[in-house]
Amino acid sequence: MRGFRVHLEEYRPLASSSELDIIEFLLERPDDAVGISTHRLAELTYTSPSTVVRLVRKLGFSGYPDFQRSLVYDRALAEKSRDVVADGVITGDATQDIIDKVTSRNVSTLELTRDGLEVEAVDKTVDLIRRARRIALFGVGASLLVAHDLQLKLLRLDIPCEVCDDLHSQLLYANNLGSQDLAIVVSYSGMTEDVLHCARVARNNGAKVVSITRGSFASPLVDLSDVVLGVAATELLVRSGAMSSRIAQLNVVDVLFTTYVCRNYKKSVERLSSNWIKKAGADEDGNELDPGIRHGSDKHASKGE
Repeated sequence: MRGFRVHLEEYRPLASSSELDIIEFLLERPDDAVGISTHRLAELTYTSPSTVVRLVRKLGFSGYPDFQRSLVYDRALAEKSRDVVADGVITGDATQDIIDKVTSRNVSTLELTRDGLEVEAVDKTVDLIRRARRIALFGVGASLLVAHDLQLKLLRLDIPCEVCDDLHSQLLYANNLGSQDLAIVVSYSGMTEDVLHCARVARNNGAKVVSITRGSFASPLVDLSDVVLGVAATELLVRSGAMSSRIAQLNVVDVLFTTYVCRNYKKSVERLSSNWIKKAGADEDGNELDPGIRHGSDKHASKGE
């Protein structure tokens, strides 16, 4: 799921006044809505059971039980996210405590990202990459590092892609995109104005926009995206540096790359093989040579030969 809250926020502009009352209740008091009947939800929102049922259908759920399951799932993810955010390093922590807390936070963030990442979104992005005339990547700060990682992986597959550290150059890339092109935008917050400007320009030019961002929260970037590859929201937006969010974004990139290779296996393997760069100390097949052979010259040198 892209996130229960995102689903509600997306429908909000289309909702009638009575539906809006239900949506606002669900956004503001989600815990009070868990496990209650349609009649009770209608009472709490001063609407009718029929309005609740119609809204559930319009939101794409098969029925009220399906709606409730999604709500419970969303609350569980939210609770896990709060636990990860709260589990911070404090002054006076021993080095081992810091190692344990940072590692635990990263592991928890990866698990939450796994739980929230939509299979359909990954598959659709792979298809967009396969069909795109060219791809432009956008991001700043730590998200730019993630964009560079994705670019390197796509280059190994001989997929035309562009990324630049300079924001003006990124805007030029966005200006030059067209209806056959793809913009992949990386932003944890989904609210970085420079990146949003590039996404708007790319979208206005007809390019498809895929974002790697917080998947369980509505944001300007989510609104601009055709596809959202969601990462777990386990960091505060005001922070000294991206840590677990960066790990989560890199994991999404790895999932995307691996899925592309599996869906286009023969061509991808051939291209990866032809683009393999031989490393020192390895044979033609990439296997590590015997240490005695690899360091033979050092042995001779030590003997004065």
